[in-house]
Amino acid sequence: MKVFLVAGARPNFMKIAPVYRAMQENGFFDPVIVHTGQHYDAKMSKVFFEELELPEPHIYLGVGSGTHAEQTAEIMKRFEPHLTELQPDLVMVVGDVNSTVACSLVAAKVRYPGERLAEYWQRYERFLQSRANLPGVREEHRKQKRSHAAPLVAHIEAGLRSFDFDMPEEINRIETDHLSDILFTTCDDGDENLLREGVDPRKIFQVGNVMIDSLRSFLPKARQSGILQELNRIWRRKHSEPLTAGGYALVTLHRPSNVDHPQMLRMILSALMEISGEIPVIFPMHPRTQKLLAQLDDEFRKRLSRSRLLITDPIGYLDFLYLEKHARIVLTDSGGVQEETSYLGVPCLTLRPNTERPVTIREGTNRLVPLRKESIVEFARQALQRTSWQPASIRFWDGRAAQRIVGTLTEIFKPAGRER
Repeated sequence: MKVFLVAGARPNFMKIAPVYRAMQENGFFDPVIVHTGQHYDAKMSKVFFEELELPEPHIYLGVGSGTHAEQTAEIMKRFEPHLTELQPDLVMVVGDVNSTVACSLVAAKVRYPGERLAEYWQRYERFLQSRANLPGVREEHRKQKRSHAAPLVAHIEAGLRSFDFDMPEEINRIETDHLSDILFTTCDDGDENLLREGVDPRKIFQVGNVMIDSLRSFLPKARQSGILQELNRIWRRKHSEPLTAGGYALVTLHRPSNVDHPQMLRMILSALMEISGEIPVIFPMHPRTQKLLAQLDDEFRKRLSRSRLLITDPIGYLDFLYLEKHARIVLTDSGGVQEETSYLGVPCLTLRPNTERPVTIREGTNRLVPLRKESIVEFARQALQRTSWQPASIRFWDGRAAQRIVGTLTEIFKPAGRER
């Protein structure tokens, strides 16, 4: 069974890696990695394929940046010819970036009739019929039909909702879920959100978190990282005390609402400088944010250079895992980091008014922080004063999500005695 695994942005790479390996080991699946190039900087894409032991992408679209409309449209235009040429049976998308919704939409609309594809659709429909007695299945679900000349669509991390339509990702999540034939959720929240929106319960499968699969798989390798020693060589040029494991705060910010506006960036950096008076702060910064930082006034940038806030270039996945594991606290606006810190038992302050991952607050170490300097500093002080944080124990966050995904697909599509 030919499967397109679509990756567009950095977190997608960590999510497809365990699924790709599980499919390779299974033998029934022929996984094809599609890299849209939504993040086109080599430091932010190529390094992840190398570190995650993935092959170079089989298909590279090279889309690059642009407005949401430009980027989404360009992905769709470049993706469609590969679908019609290679004719995959299943298109699997992850997360909530523009690549996710763009490739889902193309897959749902493309047509290439064939006996093999029709056979997979028949198996899928028989599988749905076998789940007809699930609670919540309605007559309207049974009436829904899709063309047997289009590939099936599966979404990993389905059902996440922030309920904030100012976030482009929220729109991507909802559209992708309602285009998908198979929805893999990370926790109960995802199931409940999908059911509330009227999604057919027969299509929903709670499998766990593939980000945690990658974290568990690569944490032993990350322990060998020399990133702290490397950062210390820079740090010790200005500061007498060294950076030590458990003795720093780690920052990762990328959302435009936080880092694309000079006034907001200045406020956040001011808060980080104040926090750095109590604990050193490490901030691997996106090149786009570095450009905006360079436009701030000279006096502010001089204050930054005199503070205990260390701004670095983006770092690789394994180095970041090491820093994340050994941080005293983490400040972020990333969904994946909220999950990883909860699993690791590291306190996480999310600089956002909401999160699509409330389980990390309810059962993990995550806290939402109001976007005001005083609040950021106060929440950080409270987290630093607390001496004990426990790793979250969330159902199915056990490193086996990819195996459950592949196991479900095998149950649906693989006939007895057939290898491919």
